[in-house]
Amino acid sequence: MFYVQVVNVSVDATNKHDMKMTKSTLKSIVIHRPEPTARAKQHMCMDRGYDFPEVYELLLDYAYTIHIKLKTRRGTQTQRNKRLPTYRSRHWIVKRTHSWMNRVRRLLIRWEKRVENYIGMLHFACAWIIYRNA
Repeated sequence: MFYVQVVNVSVDATNKHDMKMTKSTLKSIVIHRPEPTARAKQHMCMDRGYDFPEVYELLLDYAYTIHIKLKTRRGTQTQRNKRLPTYRSRHWIVKRTHSWMNRVRRLLIRWEKRVENYIGMLHFACAWIIYRNA
């Protein structure tokens, strides 16, 4: 049995906040996304850098079930999870993927001056990660 995963990559300057690239990342999805239903919800897992009202509005427009670790003081997140057992932030998936990408030194330190070359290396690294974990 084979699973097909589609890689979606957006590149911008390093001095921009991640939150500002959410719309371009969602627009650059290459496959048609099926309409979410009550049984087959589509989830979006993000880290604390995306905890902004603009991101929530955009993700609701795209009909995603949102999982963003909230900006809270230490210990408050676990208290909220005890009250709402169905709410679990899955930010570790994002952190894990970033860690795998950082193992490719050419991506960790950007040597390419042209964006096209860097995107090519990102696609190669994503394909390598998918192949290794398949």
